[in-house]
Amino acid sequence: MALPGVIWLCLNLSEKPGLIQAAIASKYGISDLKIAFLITHSNAIGGAHMHVKDLASALMALGHKVMVFVGQNGPFTEVLIATRVPHRSLRHLKHPVHPLNDYRAVLEIRDELLAFSPDLVTCHSSKAGWLGRIAAKIAGIPAIFTVHGWAFTDGVPRAKRTVYKWAELLAAPLAQRIITVSEYDRQLAIQSRVAKPDQIVTVLNGIPDIPAQNATKQPSHPVKLVMVARLVEQKNHNGLLQALAGLTHLDWVMDFVGVGPLASELKCRAEVLGIGERVNFPGFKNNISKLLAGSEVLLLNSNWEGLPLCILEAMRAGIPVVATNTGGVCEALQDSETGFLVPRDDVSALENRLALLLTNKERRIRMGQAGRKRYENHFTLNRMVDDTLAVYHDVLRECS
Repeated sequence: MALPGVIWLCLNLSEKPGLIQAAIASKYGISDLKIAFLITHSNAIGGAHMHVKDLASALMALGHKVMVFVGQNGPFTEVLIATRVPHRSLRHLKHPVHPLNDYRAVLEIRDELLAFSPDLVTCHSSKAGWLGRIAAKIAGIPAIFTVHGWAFTDGVPRAKRTVYKWAELLAAPLAQRIITVSEYDRQLAIQSRVAKPDQIVTVLNGIPDIPAQNATKQPSHPVKLVMVARLVEQKNHNGLLQALAGLTHLDWVMDFVGVGPLASELKCRAEVLGIGERVNFPGFKNNISKLLAGSEVLLLNSNWEGLPLCILEAMRAGIPVVATNTGGVCEALQDSETGFLVPRDDVSALENRLALLLTNKERRIRMGQAGRKRYENHFTLNRMVDDTLAVYHDVLRECS
């Protein structure tokens, strides 16, 4: 119950409503906006991080001014530096819940927002979503919370779901809009009554395109499989290792790309299952498009998801996907057309669908081509930017 206490303390420190920028009304309609992005940490790079980086870069290219505020320094701040996206590292914004430190983080975020003086702040990831909305409220700046998969979705342990749901119920009124990256998450929020239906809008994820050569597939021997995901419980690498152990009679190799606390455990598990020589753990990779260009099937065996960017990246690269049917995965992946959907925790189904692709090159090519076309029609970065800017403008109009 630390979060309600933080909310109460911070709202009682709020400045007068006059802090809401009077310039919003006069600036609305002008092309250049000032947008503050907030995300919890920099020590790992997930879909939410790449979403922020891509969206911030695209807005800068359109002439808007952006600043990414992120907890600490790490791989993500290195990516921001490499892509020339302005950022500020926050000392007190950290992932673990700590009431005193979280209180300090709210004040730190508030001060940074007041110094940057954005037209609005857009928060990403659960912790940044809670503390960022509080800080924006104190500073009198309109806030948007983008949900990259609710923390109370199916698959999350029951006790955590309860805590996260109550936290969202408390924080939801502090945002002018909540953006969900899948319709599944919008409907979950409505059914769970964490926010009003007219407060929540779906903007499907989108990613930038790649050079044509990175979307051209050359069959490999053995067939190269890849999973791009943090090595954490959510992603259920163990279930996929078990499925792969049942396919040793087929010709394949597997790369588990990503970092996380389960790395050593998963390597040991692969050895125990007798597939250690066919499974690789290359760690974090910067250029996923080149990695996928050399692969033939993407796998994603998750306990829960929002709308995973790795599936969009696979479709963009023209390779089929086998993924668990969780969250908004089915809104991107069309079963039996661009790949296969399998039930959560169903190792047998995962093994069966993967075998269908391993034994049929023509099917892999056909599904990959269908995935590329689906990406072009529905999941481009330009479409996501246009839809997101429409939400920003609606919020600014209401606040003017």
